[in-house]
Amino acid sequence: MSTYDENESKFLRKAKENPFVPVGIAGFFAIVGYRLLKMKDRGETKMSVHLIHMRVAAQGFVVGAMTVGVLYSMYKQYIVKPKEDQKAVGQK
Repeated sequence: MSTYDENESKFLRKAKENPFVPVGIAGFFAIVGYRLLKMKDRGETKMSVHLIHMRVAAQGFVVGAMTVGVLYSMYKQYIVKPKEDQKAVGQK
């Protein structure tokens, strides 16, 4: 049981450090699920084209979530942190 608790806490710790990773994974599965449900209503579209569109949409969401996560971490590291450092130096 201890390895299970360690793995669970590791996942939760990583999710807190990078909150956009679980968002990207959830969005990926949501898009794939939605597109699979829409498969019966695809009309005259070939199956391969429908699957390609599904893959591109899901990958685009994941890349977008990763980009937002990187921009957020850069904001915290290069904008918020220097302001806090300047305040700490000014208070001394």
